[in-house]
Amino acid sequence: MPDSSISTAIIDAIDEPALIVRRGMVEAANHAALALLGQQMIGRDLRFAIRHPLALNTILAAKTADIELVGVGSVERPWHMSVRPVPGGALVRLSDRSALRAAERMRTDFVANASHELRTPLATIIGYAETLIDEGPVDRQTRNRFGATIQSEAKRMLRIVEDLMSLSRIEADRYRAPDERIDLGEVARIAVEHAATLADRRGCRLEASIDPDLPPVMGDFGQLLQLADNLLGNAIRYGCTDKSCTARISVHAADQRVILTVSDEGEGIATDHLPRLTERFYRVDSARSRESGGTGLGLAIVKHIVERHRGTLEIQSDVGKGTQVTVSFETA
Repeated sequence: MPDSSISTAIIDAIDEPALIVRRGMVEAANHAALALLGQQMIGRDLRFAIRHPLALNTILAAKTADIELVGVGSVERPWHMSVRPVPGGALVRLSDRSALRAAERMRTDFVANASHELRTPLATIIGYAETLIDEGPVDRQTRNRFGATIQSEAKRMLRIVEDLMSLSRIEADRYRAPDERIDLGEVARIAVEHAATLADRRGCRLEASIDPDLPPVMGDFGQLLQLADNLLGNAIRYGCTDKSCTARISVHAADQRVILTVSDEGEGIATDHLPRLTERFYRVDSARSRESGGTGLGLAIVKHIVERHRGTLEIQSDVGKGTQVTVSFETA
């Protein structure tokens, strides 16, 4: 077998783009490299395939090197390029860093968003506390109003911290399969009890439709209850826009799955917002969300719980008609 054929066979075993360059010519390239840099690159000058100056100089030097670069194959795509000497030339491997870069960006955005969400109520607490300290005698009405605001903002911070801790725990368990046999109907009944006070305060009716004799699902009871609490709480907070509104929760079995649905009759959500609803701290209406007591983490928690339970999540909404969230899990 000719040397070039041996080289091709070896680099074809590599999943990432890989090529062998000798004397400035592309001697061999695997399928991934051909798809990225061009199908006609073999036997041609390297500069026809790669025009990035730093990448070219590094490869042609044929010395051990590892560099990070952007602009090979596409304008914005980030790569880690590894160059290793081989007799007469160099073996070049490109590792796509897009997923890693996206993960880093998500972590950065998450820290920035979390800091902002905590800083806002903290600034209010500090401002009101300093006013109470610095302005001497304060009448009872003002003191009570300031105290109520401090308490409200402190509770908001506590809710955010608790939700962040919940997310952390769920993510830590994401690779550990739940091992309890759970009655999702019982979960829904308890969630309705939990939501009763909030529903009364907002003048919202609660309706539950739970099939009898539901088959169990394998799950984590605490997490599934948190999922139902979050969905029903959202339906009440954002779907009860008048005194005659209704929030509904139903649980039924179909096709070897148990399906839990929560719906409301609220203002609904525009289609362009739906794909982002499960992002951390994403809000359709930030001011309204904060006024309603939301942390911006409820649906992110729901998504992670569903993923850990290998379930499905679907959000449907019509502006002016309401929103319906459906989760389903395989029966045990």
